[in-house]
Amino acid sequence: MKKIVFGLVILAVSVFFNTDAIAQFKKAPPKKEEKKETTTTPTTEVTTTAPARKDTAIILPKKRFDTARDMSGKEYGAVVPTSKRNAYGYTREPLSDRKPLPYDHIREDDATFSHFVWREIDAREKMNLPFIYSAKDETGDQRFFSIILNAIKNDSVIAFDAVDDRFTTPLSIDQVISMSTAQSTVLDTTYAENPDDENVMDTVIRWKENIKAPKPDSIYKFRIKEQWMFDKETSRFLVRIIGIAPMAPNPLPPGVKKSNAPTTYYPLFWVYYPDLRPTLSRTFAYNPKNIGGQLSWEEVFEGRFFSSYIIKSTINNPGDNTLAQLIEDPLYRLLEGENIKEKLFNYEQDLWSY
Repeated sequence: MKKIVFGLVILAVSVFFNTDAIAQFKKAPPKKEEKKETTTTPTTEVTTTAPARKDTAIILPKKRFDTARDMSGKEYGAVVPTSKRNAYGYTREPLSDRKPLPYDHIREDDATFSHFVWREIDAREKMNLPFIYSAKDETGDQRFFSIILNAIKNDSVIAFDAVDDRFTTPLSIDQVISMSTAQSTVLDTTYAENPDDENVMDTVIRWKENIKAPKPDSIYKFRIKEQWMFDKETSRFLVRIIGIAPMAPNPLPPGVKKSNAPTTYYPLFWVYYPDLRPTLSRTFAYNPKNIGGQLSWEEVFEGRFFSSYIIKSTINNPGDNTLAQLIEDPLYRLLEGENIKEKLFNYEQDLWSY
């Protein structure tokens, strides 16, 4: 009898608490989505220097161009936290100990034959997919453009203006970063219609938009300047890479829709390849067949483990024109690039008698 009475008491208590919780749940009004309110800041004086950035005090600009960067966590050159433990099942040697092998010295008198060749690497090709491998490692972001940005920021590699591929005008780190991000340190004053009164215009101060900033993963082309030469001292026909330039798509003007015409690209900046070699020797390229058999990026370029096509050369080119300026059909441009390769190959073969 006592057990029955005790069970009834417990049942009554549980029913009481359950009914109380259900009543509170019914009384609670449904949550409404919070509306983000944007405030305009009326000003009477415009300053030229940018104060400390406050996201809540400005109106962020809307995207008007199809190539504007979106801050989705895929920024180039972003800081990647280092692992606190060994992420591999085996002990790896320190990456800081890796150094590239120095080039052999070639005297100018020994270089009896020499020509410059400009190439472009398209990372969308299957052989070049490691250039856009978007994983994170202890060396940082694995995309090749991020590796170049990290070399400029952390390894004192100097970038040069793209107007000249002879490395004449150096760029600062801030100038390089501003080319690859939509954020800016310059304030822009505009006028917007007051939401309460259409006859009133409010002064809005916001960060100026970088209209040429590329989207994440949109930089998948790289231009290479190289020199082919024959060294009569060692009887070798060899190639030396002189510089590398990442290519970005040209943005569309306001109000212009994307057409079926092919996208045009422009070089962001040039990097002197010998300055970049120490950084490339400490970073590895993605190997889809064997992670344990990865090559450093310096070995990829020195071993020519990439696919490319010629866009310009100094062979029979007195006007210093690109193949696009000389040949309109893109298919014939590729064929002319193959002819340039054939001329270089035939020169080396004609040096020997069998």
